[in-house]
Amino acid sequence: MCQLLGMNCNTPTDVAFSFTGFAQRGGRTDHHADGWGIAFFEGKGVRHFVDHQPACASPVAELIRKYPIKSRTVIAHIRKATQGVVALENCHPFVRELWGRYWVFAHNGDLKDFHPRLHASFQAVGDTDSERAFCWLMQEIWKSHAGVPSVEELTLTLRELAPRLSRHGPFNFLLSNGHALWAHCSTNLYSVERRHPFAHAQLADEDLSIDFAQHTTPGDKVAVVVTAPLTTNEAWAPFTPGELRVFADGGRVG
Repeated sequence: MCQLLGMNCNTPTDVAFSFTGFAQRGGRTDHHADGWGIAFFEGKGVRHFVDHQPACASPVAELIRKYPIKSRTVIAHIRKATQGVVALENCHPFVRELWGRYWVFAHNGDLKDFHPRLHASFQAVGDTDSERAFCWLMQEIWKSHAGVPSVEELTLTLRELAPRLSRHGPFNFLLSNGHALWAHCSTNLYSVERRHPFAHAQLADEDLSIDFAQHTTPGDKVAVVVTAPLTTNEAWAPFTPGELRVFADGGRVG
């Protein structure tokens, strides 16, 4: 199946180090070679890049590695197709608008026999179970709230909705509307929080290391969520199956 990468920070931060290791899993150190994508929140806007080529060889991925876009919330995905052909419209993350805000979603799993009734506001463009799940989530969030819910309110709603999707199969996902990052685990997810005093980190998939202390200030906080640990010398905290974690301003809030 696919792999997920999410980052949430209290100040705009570039994801180049983590993405460099993550992208190698898209066809070089792992077999997730059926496309990839990444989305960066910037204020009310979103920079959104997808490519159906393997991330390890994609010229667009190379641009992202060399272009340090700074964002407070980032969601990235590398795809191993289970449902849907290898095509641009099936690459995650997916983006939709609701209540005048962009929402970004990426999924790792395989939802069997999931073909919900979707109203006109949220329709899938491609043919993946993942995009159908995102459209259904957006539809149910819209039905549950009159406007943009608080982080706490949306967390409660997602804790009610996620089990209904998990009945169909593995449902690991990342979701953000720019206010926070929600991460749900069915099988495998890990998180790490980086804060002062910052330390040295070594990538697992690339011969690259960084001393975060040279690139941060004492007030910086960064939370990273990933399918499998990206570094060999950090204390990655595993999720438990069925767990939903919420990150805001670079730290866990739920």
